[in-house]
Amino acid sequence: MMELFGAPASPFVRKVRVLLAETGYDDMVTFTPVATAVVGEADAAIKAANPLGKIPALQRPDGPALYDSRVICRYLDAKFTLEAYPASRLWEVLTLEATADGIMDAGVLMVYERRFRPAEKQDDAWIDGQWAKIARALDAIEDRWMSHLAAPIDMSQIAVGCALGYLDFRHADRSWREGRPALAAWADTFLAREAMIATTPSN
Repeated sequence: MMELFGAPASPFVRKVRVLLAETGYDDMVTFTPVATAVVGEADAAIKAANPLGKIPALQRPDGPALYDSRVICRYLDAKFTLEAYPASRLWEVLTLEATADGIMDAGVLMVYERRFRPAEKQDDAWIDGQWAKIARALDAIEDRWMSHLAAPIDMSQIAVGCALGYLDFRHADRSWREGRPALAAWADTFLAREAMIATTPSN
């Protein structure tokens, strides 16, 4: 049995959990919540699995732990033949997954700036710069990628769904749906999938 270390609120951890749930392999991996730390000490279990102390990390019974989410998802895809990275559109899948991961990166950094820096040291311009990255990525998806999102489900759709779910979770006040009707409609449908509902963050 493999063990996935993570936190329910992490969109990167959610990517892995949704992939497993969508493909029916969630019973092959035990999910173990761990505490990470931007400052201070992270949980010993995650530091043992990933020296960077970052999540997710996947402990295998037959080799060293794997990290980050893209590595883990590619590994699971290969191990269980999930076909989440179809060869016929591999580069599109990888590029869109990277775009979604960039949205998540920027969104998480915005949260960290508010949560872990003293109020007098928080940089509103820097936060706005992170949101500008997110807005450009969302516009690109709306303008260029909707036909891909309409294709049979693959890893890029899971990644985009988790990214948009994170924006709803942590940055709802930014109203990302405004001016992006096609992406908003797609998100409403995708976020209603059973795997997404089962992994909805709550803290």
